[in-house]
Amino acid sequence: MSKLRFNITISLDGYVAGPNQSVENPLGEGAIHIHDWALPTKTFRSLHGDASGGETGINDDVLREGFENIGATIMGRNMFGPVRGPWGKDPWQGWWGDDPPFHHPVFVLTHHAREPLSMQGGTTFFFVTDGIESALKQASQVANGKDVALGGGAKVFQQYLAADLIDEMEIHIVPLFIGRGARLFDNFDGRKVKLESIRTIAGPGVAHLKYRVLK
Repeated sequence: MSKLRFNITISLDGYVAGPNQSVENPLGEGAIHIHDWALPTKTFRSLHGDASGGETGINDDVLREGFENIGATIMGRNMFGPVRGPWGKDPWQGWWGDDPPFHHPVFVLTHHAREPLSMQGGTTFFFVTDGIESALKQASQVANGKDVALGGGAKVFQQYLAADLIDEMEIHIVPLFIGRGARLFDNFDGRKVKLESIRTIAGPGVAHLKYRVLK
């Protein structure tokens, strides 16, 4: 049976993005360096079409593991792009160019219907308007026994955790204070969530914390 796995980087004060996200500033103000730990790794470069090298070691091992055995991804519309409201005549195509790094079906939660968007490399974006349970059901069906990855943003994570639908979560904590923006652990009663620690690893510039969510 496939698992729903959540994987995200947060600042030391708990933010996944700063305020005022835009096309020019996709991570929001003050968060430009939140993913510095991942950018130089061999896995990150390979996923984004650069096979020329990259750093190996703890951070690369953790990042590579996070993408293993994933057959589909779910994400919020904020992660897909900065556009709000109806999609319009020339709709946003995603942050990742013509060949996104997923290479499997991706289900985007939205209030506005849109036809599926097929990209190079095996990625197709499906736009889900009937809720988080529907997105998970569809993703699990096409994952063919593999796990489903849950991407950002914070609100999507909060909805799935509150609904007791997440099986594993890996939080990468970086020594950065953002102060404002999208905070991961807001807007739900965390006292109801029970976690079992799977591992804690310190890597260069980041701490990797992995948990199992107890049902």
